[in-house]
Amino acid sequence: MSTGVWILLIILALVLGFVGGFFAARKYMENYLKKNPPINENMLKTMMLQMGQKPSERKLHQMVNAMKAQSAKKK
Repeated sequence: MSTGVWILLIILALVLGFVGGFFAARKYMENYLKKNPPINENMLKTMMLQMGQKPSERKLHQMVNAMKAQSAKKK
């Protein structure tokens, strides 16, 4: 084979590798975030207690729902 064909094959393999790697990493992160959500009610409660606030259940639910709504907007 000629040199031009080899260069074309190498470039094609690199592009396919980058695209495949991107989608594989994206799928992995989506699954990871579904299994390990970044913030939950217990974490919010702990943060509020550390800031000197006494969290009520109503306030916690409002904050969690606001965070869920915000993350749904981004998708």
